[in-house]
Amino acid sequence: TSFSTPKKKKRDDGMREHVTGCARSEGYYKIDKKDKLKYLNNSRAFAEEPPADTQVRTRPPLTAGRRSEQRRLLSSFTGSCDSDLLKFNQLKFRKKKLKFCKSHIHDWGLFAMEPIAADEMVIEYVGQNIRQVIADMREKRYEDEGIGSSYMFRVDHDTIIDATKCGNFARFINHSCNPNCYAKVITVESQKKIVIYSKQHINVNEEITYDYKFPIEDVKIPCLCGSENCRGTLN
Repeated sequence: TSFSTPKKKKRDDGMREHVTGCARSEGYYKIDKKDKLKYLNNSRAFAEEPPADTQVRTRPPLTAGRRSEQRRLLSSFTGSCDSDLLKFNQLKFRKKKLKFCKSHIHDWGLFAMEPIAADEMVIEYVGQNIRQVIADMREKRYEDEGIGSSYMFRVDHDTIIDATKCGNFARFINHSCNPNCYAKVITVESQKKIVIYSKQHINVNEEITYDYKFPIEDVKIPCLCGSENCRGTLN
């Protein structure tokens, strides 16, 4: 039952010739350093000399959907140089690396996974656009359902963004009396959006916070941000 293993042959280019016709069927085998270096040099030379009739792309091509979306965004501010809209376009195609995990301030929080410079868009506050009447009805319903926290963000006098059951990571951002971010309303394609901006440089694993700016009420909500100038309450 013992058969002599046929001697492995090498091709003219120095690479090993597989007797079975498939490298995977012959198991693990060691490659000489000379052969490995020869292969690396050949592949590097091929990569450095692209064909003359092809154009080297510096970035992957946009798909049809992304092209149309980019055209819509560009058309919304044609003739203006509003930096907010330009930044929003960049944020749309290159989102910041963020994660949510347990926070020392309250329950869940949002943390940066990459350094963020000052005055940059961090994340858009996404949710359902509803009117004040619907917001009052939903707030009562959430209390009846036992949902302790509702994630409603006022855009203007008539519009509120509800991210309680339909939103993104932005709803996990906690309040702080000394925040590293702030919220700003911008208009894109005739629609108002809430975007979180960085006030200062944010380091990796630093928690994203902003001031909720709740209206003053008799029933106070305690603040647990722990900053030096903490007001003690959110409202």
